[in-house]
Amino acid sequence: MRKTMAATAAIAVSLTGASVAAHADERGPVRGPRPISVELSVLGTYHTDAFDESAAEIVAHDPDTQRLFVVNAAAATVEVLDVSDPEEPTKLFDLETAGVAAADGSTVAEGGVANSVAVHDGVIVVAVEAEDRTEPGWVVFFGADGVPLNALRVGALPDMATFTPHGRALLVANEGEPSDDYTADPEGSVSVVRMSGDPRGLTQDDVDTADFRAWDEGRELHSGVRVFGPDLSTEEPGTPGRVARNLEPEYISAGARGTAYVVLQEANAFAVLDVGAAEFTDIVPFGVKDHLESGNGLDASNRDGEARIENWPVYGMYQPDGFDTYRWRGRTLLVTANEGDSRDWDGYSEEERLGSLAADTPLCEDSPRLRDFLADNDQGIGTVDELLDDANLGRLHVSAEDGLREDGSCYEDVYAHGGRSFSIWTADGERLFDSGADFERITAEADPDHFNANNDESSFDARSDDKGPEPESAVVGRVSGRTYAFVGLERVGGVMVYDITDPRSAFFVRYLNNRDFSAEPGTREAGDLGPEGLTFIEADDSPIPGVPVLAVANEVSGSTSLFRVDRVVPGRR
Repeated sequence: MRKTMAATAAIAVSLTGASVAAHADERGPVRGPRPISVELSVLGTYHTDAFDESAAEIVAHDPDTQRLFVVNAAAATVEVLDVSDPEEPTKLFDLETAGVAAADGSTVAEGGVANSVAVHDGVIVVAVEAEDRTEPGWVVFFGADGVPLNALRVGALPDMATFTPHGRALLVANEGEPSDDYTADPEGSVSVVRMSGDPRGLTQDDVDTADFRAWDEGRELHSGVRVFGPDLSTEEPGTPGRVARNLEPEYISAGARGTAYVVLQEANAFAVLDVGAAEFTDIVPFGVKDHLESGNGLDASNRDGEARIENWPVYGMYQPDGFDTYRWRGRTLLVTANEGDSRDWDGYSEEERLGSLAADTPLCEDSPRLRDFLADNDQGIGTVDELLDDANLGRLHVSAEDGLREDGSCYEDVYAHGGRSFSIWTADGERLFDSGADFERITAEADPDHFNANNDESSFDARSDDKGPEPESAVVGRVSGRTYAFVGLERVGGVMVYDITDPRSAFFVRYLNNRDFSAEPGTREAGDLGPEGLTFIEADDSPIPGVPVLAVANEVSGSTSLFRVDRVVPGRR
């Protein structure tokens, strides 16, 4: 069904009536239907009118001033928006990072790129990468008036910054990606900045660095943690080794008990950080999703001409990007958006289409998993050649690094990037819930003509061979005593809402896509394209007293939209 909201034809699906069919998959139909728990409605949108230039990436909210801070990576600035009237968000000014003097004597470079923004108690922090991303970057501190207060040097490619709950520390994920030609590969790390009083008094001595060198020095690394690709480490004393260079912190969620969790996306793992000691205490693999299992189907081809969600002999590496944490029965749980990501640089790439990969190194025809699939499947596929047809698995992007038999003669298993889902995990890596094939099924029902569309064109089935709807970011929010996950879909667009009050029986509530496929991408009429960063504004902090608000920054359309989050009582409208 379609609703017109603001000037955009927004697509909405909820778990009532016909949409029960969208939630029914190989696991069987939903028993119910369940009542709608929350409703999303568009309040207002701020437009940069910069199409496909990363003009709205990460968004943070300050409840004291009712301002949003939105990273405009293309301009290397942060735009400050007044959302005291959320129906009419208005730009106030920019936070300019270039030229700010840092405590170590350096100056934030003109060519730096803003990657992240965080706010706590009137202090705004912007993470900025160096012009050469393999060099150390900065975090720049601003006051509420937009005047720069200080800057500190952090690791290479600071990609995400967040404060601990009480603001005692600032945590910065230094991704440490290699150069395009892979001749330089800095180590990944997390900078821990001890916040004490006025940020103008901070010095470089207030920055501690948590690194992964212990795992190069004999600490056992779990076999499920992916460490792969070129090894540029040296044997010189005091230099980082292969593991320290290979692991790339992507996103951080800080708990209230001195522990933070750090996603290592390409490694398909997360690290546990002792904030007080500025040390990693563990690295936990996420494992893989079996797309042969009931409920875990996927559409694997962009050349099959239909929304065809089937079970395939493929493992999906969860590889989340954005995630959040919440407490349940005294335990910390991780809520992950399982985007998937490969190492794909000019000097090295692990990514290849399965058909091309198998042309060079074949699939192992004696693999029990492959043999059983070819003997009994619903698609009528009986040979490897049929399996590798472009309409089946031939075009699926997979990893050349995983699944190879020990002697290198053939591929025993097939590994794709991402889970096309969101998951809930315990802090020791036990998966309590995964949304399975829900995202592809629900979006197929919402708009069959634009299933697995891309975010820069009104296409059909353009992303099935890659990562499907590509869940990018997940945030957790409380509404009237219940807990919800809000998950942004980077490609087709929109936000999925799940009730995760009991993580063992989480369920789909609503999908809203503030996008009009009939309008030309790049125009305001097309709506929001490429949701990248989500922020949930609690009812007590909201610009609408007592009503939560969801803020979504959209990378491709360069727009930032605010959504009202209302509790819906069954039988009452």
